[in-house]
Amino acid sequence: MNLRPNSDEARDVAYHLHGYTNARAHGDRGPIIVDRGEGIHVFDSNGKRYIEGMAGLWSVALGFDETRLMDAAFAQMEKLPFSHTFSHRTHGPAIDLAEKLISISPVPMSKVFFTNSGSEANDTIVKMIWYRSNALGLHDKKKIISRLGGYHGVTVAAASMTGLPTNHKSFDLPIDGFLHTTSPHYYREGRDAESETEFATRCADDLDAMIQAEGPDTIAAFIAEPVMGAGGVVVPPATYWEKIQAVLAKYDILLIADEVICAFGRTGNMFGSTTFGIKPDIITMSKQLTSSYFPFSAFMMNDRVYEPIADESNNIGVLGHGYTGGGHPVGAAVALENLKIIEERDLVANAAARGNELLAGLAHFEDHPLVGNVRGVGLIAALEVIAPDGRTDDFPVGQLGAKMSAIMLKNGLVSRNMGDALAFCPPLIINSAEVKKILHIVEKSLDELSVAVRPDLYQNA
Repeated sequence: MNLRPNSDEARDVAYHLHGYTNARAHGDRGPIIVDRGEGIHVFDSNGKRYIEGMAGLWSVALGFDETRLMDAAFAQMEKLPFSHTFSHRTHGPAIDLAEKLISISPVPMSKVFFTNSGSEANDTIVKMIWYRSNALGLHDKKKIISRLGGYHGVTVAAASMTGLPTNHKSFDLPIDGFLHTTSPHYYREGRDAESETEFATRCADDLDAMIQAEGPDTIAAFIAEPVMGAGGVVVPPATYWEKIQAVLAKYDILLIADEVICAFGRTGNMFGSTTFGIKPDIITMSKQLTSSYFPFSAFMMNDRVYEPIADESNNIGVLGHGYTGGGHPVGAAVALENLKIIEERDLVANAAARGNELLAGLAHFEDHPLVGNVRGVGLIAALEVIAPDGRTDDFPVGQLGAKMSAIMLKNGLVSRNMGDALAFCPPLIINSAEVKKILHIVEKSLDELSVAVRPDLYQNA
């Protein structure tokens, strides 16, 4: 690609290192510059309009032009643009938001701790769990179990909990004390003739065996997303969460629900924990908390977690942890307005209804020769493409998914491929006509993919 000298694309290539990007390929391709947003759409610097089928990064619940969030940010900027929550200080938005989050929690919670991103929240949770174990005199009870394919962030501890190879390779991760058990990906991991409930039993048995092998007294917590996001939109099989929680209860192991993607309506309930009957000790939140209009995150903990931490801070004299921007007044004000809008407009119910339409529409493609699986819950779904005629040697994992994603982008729909699974996670404000537009683009793109991979069959079809 020849980039015009001094163009925005050329300047980006010259000066900007991007996350989740092949740095060398970026030098050749250059970026798509997203210029503005409107509803569920974004526009690039050339004026082309796209349906943002990923809500940015699973996160823009209210779309890209919600003036009430902008007004909330501006009003707070005028009143108090910054204050912190160290050393017995606080401010109104942090107080109000903590109270609000506790009030809507799917299970009884005691305290909220504010951070700046999902990664940072999960990293802090690890420190708090270690702190708690020391407070209880359980100095060996420090290991954290997560799942293969799970995603919990990219800081050192959070990336160690993440179960994806690209987050580990050449970073010297995971660090010691972080373990990964079976992914609940029934489509990929289920055995021949194994039912969903049998697979769920095997997942629970694998977890139990890992705990026994490591020593129950060394395992502090288990962390998992209600629905896996970056691992491929993996919806847990029937009875999975019931059986996993029984194992954790047996060994007195804390449960962390990473709701960074699922919380605030994504699964058709305010929290994914409600959707799947999860009763966590800790809940991580970010993304849709502010519709990503402001970097902000938090986690809630119950008394079982909080009380030993509080006692230890008293013994030491201080809880030696916190962030300058944690509980930022502007972010807290935006979060409060965001939650108010979600409730006023009944967007959780809209997510459930529009999600049913999206999933039903995607299910019509399951008979397509290049579609292997369709899955989802609420307003999060995936369509997994497969090699034609079983020719897996000709199409390494991820190649078809990348092709399909590129074709959909050309056709005006932003998706994201995780391997060969194409994710759909549009803003909660989406309407039925926009869902139909997504499905139309998916159908058109599948036809184009068919021509690209089997021109001998489909070129003149």
